[in-house]
Amino acid sequence: MKVKVVGGGLAGCEAAYHLLKAGMAVDMYEMRPYKNTPAHSTAGLAELVCSNSLKSTTEDSAQGVLKFEMRTLDSLVLKVAEETSVPAGAALAVDRALFSSAIETKLNTFSKFSLHRSEVDTIEPYSIIATGPLTSDAMTSSILKFTGTGNLSFYDAAAPIIEFASVDMTKAFYGARYNKGDADYLNCPMSKEEYDLFYNALINAERVKLKDFEKGDLFEGCMPIEIMASRGYDAMRFGPLRPVGLSNSLDKRPFAVVQLRKEDKAGNLYNIVGFQTNLTFPAQRSVFAHIPALANAEYARYGVMHRNTYLNAPNVLNYGIQAKTNPHVFFAGQITGVEGYMESALSGILSAINMIRLLKGHELVTPPIDTLSGALCEYLSNPTTNFQPMRVSFGLLPEIEVKHKAARKLAYATRARESILKFASSIAGI
Repeated sequence: MKVKVVGGGLAGCEAAYHLLKAGMAVDMYEMRPYKNTPAHSTAGLAELVCSNSLKSTTEDSAQGVLKFEMRTLDSLVLKVAEETSVPAGAALAVDRALFSSAIETKLNTFSKFSLHRSEVDTIEPYSIIATGPLTSDAMTSSILKFTGTGNLSFYDAAAPIIEFASVDMTKAFYGARYNKGDADYLNCPMSKEEYDLFYNALINAERVKLKDFEKGDLFEGCMPIEIMASRGYDAMRFGPLRPVGLSNSLDKRPFAVVQLRKEDKAGNLYNIVGFQTNLTFPAQRSVFAHIPALANAEYARYGVMHRNTYLNAPNVLNYGIQAKTNPHVFFAGQITGVEGYMESALSGILSAINMIRLLKGHELVTPPIDTLSGALCEYLSNPTTNFQPMRVSFGLLPEIEVKHKAARKLAYATRARESILKFASSIAGI
């Protein structure tokens, strides 16, 4: 049986991998470079647009537990991410170019995999639609007709990437907060006077003007730095610029600290952490130059903001991420209403598992609700008057009555790990 996977992002690649492992033939359709998006810069599969970080690996964190669950389900994205990782403290970050190339190479090792570089604007049976938050207008129109309901949109922003050689290392230092873990982040401290200059320049800087049809709500989890600054003088200092736990001989008590994170294994490129932005390119150069260590920074990529499109999942999807209007069509990735790289990849795994089960005549499945995977599926299926994209969190899980926060997190993590292992065993061989 041949399955059509529309979209070559994280979810589409993950879905294709699991289908291929099960012996299915896969036709993947990716419109780039035939047709580009406002945010992508390459034609590579699984290109990471906003950041190179796949978040925490800490065992008792929600993201760490999600990675355990995905590893248990044999995630291609996680496997390749670990192979192409760059230092990022307690987070998993990757060399974007190596990561994308390795994903594509792995899929091409399967003889039943075919990659087509063309746009798809229709939805056919036995398809997994993983077109992502930047779905083309033509495909968006088809999805609206197919689902018979409206969709929502929000805005997402990407941070600038600078060249390491242009950082003034006399005004920056490597270090981890409270000296915990490896000193993988490059810290750029500011005094109060320097912060004042930066803050005033930022809130008054020129922003890219949005077209009327693009205007919408900003997603809180990926807020542009200038929007955060406009909410109050100290907003950034309690967010990505918080100086707590960071000090060195350059400035014993910095007023604010901008952190940089490696983008590539060679350490030639660094991401300005938390600096998603919709400033014009000239404004980015002039405003961020107020950060002393970045006064002469050279940009490999400027920050951008773009539209994200997603479905009102509870209205159009069944619990197994299956379309309510056609049982032979599944959706995956951010278009389903999940938010985050790993969450998107996870949905690709689950959509493939259920497509395989459908084709083999088995009932659809989702992980138990006491796993983060299952809890996220439950969230997507719960009707709400204001459905919004969601990342995994322990708050999605059935409550455990443990008083102390640290013990409660460990209890959630332990229960989820045990539950996902049983689930994986129950579906093995199908």
